[in-house]
Amino acid sequence: MQAANRSPMFTGMPSSVSLAEASRFWLQLGLVSFGAPAGQIALVHRELVERRRWLSERRYLHALNYCMLLPGPEATQLATYLGWLMHGVPGGLIAGALFLAPSVLVFTALATAYALWGQLPLLAGVFAVLKPSVLAIVLVAAWRLGRRALRTPLLVGVATAAFGALAVLRLPYPLVVAGAAATGLVVGRWRPGLLLAPVHVTPPATGQGGEQASASPDQPAPAAAADPIHGDDTPTPAHCRFSRRRAWQ
Repeated sequence: MQAANRSPMFTGMPSSVSLAEASRFWLQLGLVSFGAPAGQIALVHRELVERRRWLSERRYLHALNYCMLLPGPEATQLATYLGWLMHGVPGGLIAGALFLAPSVLVFTALATAYALWGQLPLLAGVFAVLKPSVLAIVLVAAWRLGRRALRTPLLVGVATAAFGALAVLRLPYPLVVAGAAATGLVVGRWRPGLLLAPVHVTPPATGQGGEQASASPDQPAPAAAADPIHGDDTPTPAHCRFSRRRAWQ
């Protein structure tokens, strides 16, 4: 038997997750999800993709790309989408509500405290120190997310061009999104290799006798070795498939 050595928030790698367990997770995540949307998105990736293995990297990025196109906070939309993916409409509603409710309560309390005592030197110093801390969280989260999403030189160029269009040229956000979508459509049709990173296959470790090395009883297998519940080749759940009847309801 392999010894368990997981993160405190890690609950194992089950073949399926119950709605009650997922609800507890979304509540826990909502209580610690600080750092604006970028920090929250990075936290969701770390918990669902790296630790719990509920989703694969590709499915997570697909969901994130979809939510980035929708108006509103991306992190809350991402939690709602993933909750719906796993448990249908009830799962989406619970995930979105539990992910958002703690933030609303915290921000309401902070806004009230700032309105009442924001001019006091002590509280002003606390808020002044929080600003660079939150900025550091956002920068680290953006860097980690960029390393996963921008895997080819073309994608890096598109991201740089989009940043320049927004920050320097001050073009409207919908126009920048439309330009990026047009670029992806053209390149994906004629040169799809420019959008896909090369796959590096790591050979299995071998022992002295040439046999494949097995995990030590005192060292559990890495989390990345486990198949995610919703992987790249996992069939789409029945409630996620398109239905004309549900679309008109």
